[in-house]
Amino acid sequence: MDLQDQLKNLFPDHVPENLEDSVDQESDIWMQDDPIICKYEKRKGKPITILEGYTGATEDFKKLAKELKTALSVGGSFKDDKIIIQGDYRDKIMVILKDKGFNVKRVGG
Repeated sequence: MDLQDQLKNLFPDHVPENLEDSVDQESDIWMQDDPIICKYEKRKGKPITILEGYTGATEDFKKLAKELKTALSVGGSFKDDKIIIQGDYRDKIMVILKDKGFNVKRVGG
């Protein structure tokens, strides 16, 4: 008798919900027509990548920032409607955003 059978014995009226529906989809982030601008700068001699130009909700942009930082295993922040990633990761960020369905424009360098 496995765990599912034991739970059915304890709660016979319970109807399990589909696990596929409860998983967060990446499509909950609002897609825009205008491209997100990806540019490179040096601040205090250290390289950073800046993403700006997202016109959706601030919370969606914060989620996107967290996903990028996690995927790249780097530090960064979200300030003044801009995502700041530590290091020069323009190429990798552009690939990740294009896979998600965003239009990305590379500026500078």
